This record gives sequence, structure tokens and C-alpha cells, in this order.
Amino acid sequence: MDEAIRAENVSVIYRPRGSRRLLRQYLQDRLTGRQAEGFYALHDVSFSLGRGEGLAVLGANGAGKSTLLAVLAGLLTPDSGRVAVDGRMSTLMELGSGFHPDLTGWENLRLYGAILGMSRLEVRDRADKIVEFAELQGYMDQPLRTFSSGMVLRLAFSVAVHAEGDVILIDEILAVGDAAFQKKCHRRLLELREKGATLVCVSHVSAMLEPLCGRGIWLHHGRLVRNGPYREVAAAFTDFISGENRHLWDALPDAPVRTSAGS
Repeated sequence: MDEAIRAENVSVIYRPRGSRRLLRQYLQDRLTGRQAEGFYALHDVSFSLGRGEGLAVLGANGAGKSTLLAVLAGLLTPDSGRVAVDGRMSTLMELGSGFHPDLTGWENLRLYGAILGMSRLEVRDRADKIVEFAELQGYMDQPLRTFSSGMVLRLAFSVAVHAEGDVILIDEILAVGDAAFQKKCHRRLLELREKGATLVCVSHVSAMLEPLCGRGIWLHHGRLVRNGPYREVAAAFTDFISGENRHLWDALPDAPVRTSAGS
């Protein structure tokens, strides 16, 4: 299988900020290689994803889904393990975070395109299609502060999906705009996958995930519980949440695994 993503034994430890330690203890920990107390946001997570596949990341709040996407995007360095991503990355996470309210729609389009790795030529050639997809004709000469929040999200999403990355990370943004625009976004993502893009999706909108993702993984308190076909993973997770499979509760950790300076 031609792999687009491989994660091997990835762990991320979150440590409380501002924890009080004597300088002597800090230096001792540094010399001995011990780490301050914290907990695993991800604990020994491994999986691989082939080129052109779609992967849904399932789990309750605090399961580590967004942390995993941040690691895949290169925004967060794991404390242990390794991640390899083959291809140009496009992230649909915190849409519009690079926008400036005093710049016009056109200026923000060019800025956001550059942030997503598009060249000037690519931005110029795709600009009209981006605006048409976002349904913002006639507004782009205005400062972004005059846009509604929905208009800003439509513009950001449109730029992101026209960046046409080889690997696309999607974090809870499938509910952009009204129902008609959501369907258009969904169709665009399906088109990109059919062209060979690899998708990793975090969303609670299961009806949208199934056509996009043939595979799924279930995270629970940072641990990988199940990895397999999307329908099977989604069914197991749904049963777990609804309490249908009560025996599964005993097999899962009740709280994030803690790590201490003495471990």
C-alpha cells in the first residue's frame, strides 16, 4: 500500500503550566532525564493510512482527536514516537485564523492561500473559482470586518479546499454555512478524494463522515481503542456511548494516564 500517513507509537504529554518546582529539582530532572508530572493526551497511538483513503477520528470530548490532528499537521511535536506524512498538507482547522479584519476579501484570500502553501500563480489562477464557490461575488473589495461570521467561514473553507493538498486534515468544520452550502462543501471534499487526496476527519456529523471515510479509529483518553472499517468502528463507539456494550467500560481507561517525575 502506498502510504500517505504513518504514525508510530505517538505519545503527547500535557504538563500543567506554572507548576512550582525548586531550581534544584528542575536541574536534577534535566540531568536524569525525568519529566515533570502530567498526563498523556495521546498514549502510544499507531496507525497508517494509504494514499486516497479517508479516515474518521472518533471519540468523546478530551479523547485526543484534535491533539492527533495537530501532531499530523506539524503544529505539535510528540514527546515520543514519530509521524511521517507524504505529500502537501492542507488543513481545515480553525478556519480563518490567519485573516485580518482590516484587509479586503481579496487581500485575505491571497494571504490565506499563502499560509496554506499556495504559490502566487496558484492563488491568481484559482481566485475566481474560490470566490464563486464561497458565493461572495460583489463583497470581496470590502474589508473583512464588514463580513458576517458565516461569510468569513465560507471564504476560509473555499480557499482551503482549493489549495488541493495531497493530505487534508479536517477538524469539526463540516457544518459551515447553511444546509445547501454544507452539501456543496461535502461534494467538494468527495471530489478531492476521488482525485487522490487523503482525508483525516474529526466531526460529530456521522452522516457526512461515512461517504468521506472508509476507515475509522476510536480514541479514548488518548489511547487507540479500535482501528478498522468506518461502519464497524462507528457502530462500536455509538454502542459504547449509549451504554449498549457495558462490558467495554471495564476494558477502557477511566481517566488520562498520568506520568510523574519518578516514572
